[in-house]
Amino acid sequence: MDIFTITIAVSIIIFVLVGSYAGRSVKQLDDYFVAGRRAPTLLIIGTLVASVTSSTLFLGEAGFTYAGQTGPYILSPGLAIIGYVYGALFFGTYLRRSCAPTVAEYFGRRFNSQRVQQISGITIIMALGCYLLVVTQGAAILLSDLTPLSYNQGLIVAWLSYTFFTMYSGSKGVLLTDTLMFLLFTFASILVVYYVIGDFGGVAAAVESLAQIESKPDIASWHGTVGLGTEWPTGIDYLIWTVIIDVAWGVAYAVGPWQAGRHLMAKNEHVVLRSSIYACMIVLLLELFIYGLGGLVNIVNPDILPVETVMIWLAKNMVPEFLGALLLAGIMAAALSSASTFLSLVGFSVSNDIIKREQPLTIKTTRYVMMGIGIIVLLASFYFPSNIFWLMIFIGTIFTSAWGVVAFMSVWSKKITESAAFWGMVSGLVFNVVPATLVYFGQLELPVYLNPVVIGVVASLVVTIAISRHTKVSRKEVVYRMRLHRSPAEDCDPAKVKITLIAPVAFIIFGTIMPILLMIYYVVPYQKGAGKLLVDGSIDWFSGEFMMLASWWLIQIPLGIIAYSTILKRYRSSQKGSKSNQMVNV
Repeated sequence: MDIFTITIAVSIIIFVLVGSYAGRSVKQLDDYFVAGRRAPTLLIIGTLVASVTSSTLFLGEAGFTYAGQTGPYILSPGLAIIGYVYGALFFGTYLRRSCAPTVAEYFGRRFNSQRVQQISGITIIMALGCYLLVVTQGAAILLSDLTPLSYNQGLIVAWLSYTFFTMYSGSKGVLLTDTLMFLLFTFASILVVYYVIGDFGGVAAAVESLAQIESKPDIASWHGTVGLGTEWPTGIDYLIWTVIIDVAWGVAYAVGPWQAGRHLMAKNEHVVLRSSIYACMIVLLLELFIYGLGGLVNIVNPDILPVETVMIWLAKNMVPEFLGALLLAGIMAAALSSASTFLSLVGFSVSNDIIKREQPLTIKTTRYVMMGIGIIVLLASFYFPSNIFWLMIFIGTIFTSAWGVVAFMSVWSKKITESAAFWGMVSGLVFNVVPATLVYFGQLELPVYLNPVVIGVVASLVVTIAISRHTKVSRKEVVYRMRLHRSPAEDCDPAKVKITLIAPVAFIIFGTIMPILLMIYYVVPYQKGAGKLLVDGSIDWFSGEFMMLASWWLIQIPLGIIAYSTILKRYRSSQKGSKSNQMVNV
């Protein structure tokens, strides 16, 4: 047994033991579904980062950057990840106030409707069930590549690794194991980046070499490799595609159950806000590390197939054995953390949101349901071919089209009705899934700007507005929404507000500094290596690369300012209002 197998095996055993131990403290449904709503900032950060940083990042997305899209992924201002921030500000904190056990039940309570809760639950089961399939297959690919196990044997081992502790401990186990896994793969990634960059002679030298790779022209440019043999005829086509996908994923991070749903576990609203902003910055940095590593492997070996195995190849061939083993254990941890999250959410939704119960739900029933879901996913994993990157791209957008419009309007619109919410979700789901399926099977071709998620969002918006105009909001809906806009008295604490405001200030500083660092360590070396400096040897300030960097300032700094002012206004004004109400009552 080699060091890779031993390291992965030891890490899996530790995660299973910790997750199982957490299950001993589960006494009631609130513990099982939302970890007793007592999670501090570190645990929420850990689960937010771990649940999104799965095998799709280390295998699928790293393979995508290796194949030709390193530049745009490095230079991107994080249009997807900023969904953490505006999601927490304008949806997540209000979701936390609902005290619902699942996001689907929040929708059911908000619109006083079992059918709205059911369609929300069906969306969770469809999308996250598929996502669970993807990350399980990703873990199996990793195991089969590193150990004597075959792919099918790897599927079984991966499935066993997350299923039983998730079924036993619920959200409490997921929170703890997610945080441990987050610490492991983050630490491993930082060490590997430090070693690889040092081996290449520094960041600037590495980027300059990447820009000179002939087999993958423009891999380090703002649009990456486009043209013949790719999905995008021109750089503009790629830009349109990536903006649509990133914005769609941003909304998915803002309202999706595997991200926004973590806010239901937070100790208070300040934890929701702090953890989301810090998680945004951490994920952005982590993505820069992984995308950069994926691209830089081309300098050593530009012919790795399948491209999804690029990080595995790096761990085996470009770093010392122990460091490679640590990275692979981290990748395995990322896959298992996401799998445990998705299994728990699908299990919760099947048991809590789909069937109208005559008897109170029990932990025992939920565990049986979760086991049944797990078995179905395992069997499906043997049947469906693995296509990690493209399946991941499609799955996340389902929540954008089905939930995006209704989720934000549920908080901010006085006019949205129960019927509008239900049909808005149905239309968003159908008008995304059907065109996407036809495109996948080659029955339909759509221009790059008419992505299925765009069709779904437009359909959802039109249907929601049209039906709202012809139906009436009930008294219960009005009252529920009014209550959502009352900040909890315990959160209107000046000391808590002061600590929370550190997060948006850090975000503004982060958004200011990162483009400067990328200019120095990426754009300048790229232009030098690609021969794109001006005749006098100076920087081309009007290049696509510089425009991409400028977008960081245009997006992240204003968002940080909005976060700061919103937090200040929401909790300080609420505090004054509470005092005024007390005086009136006296």
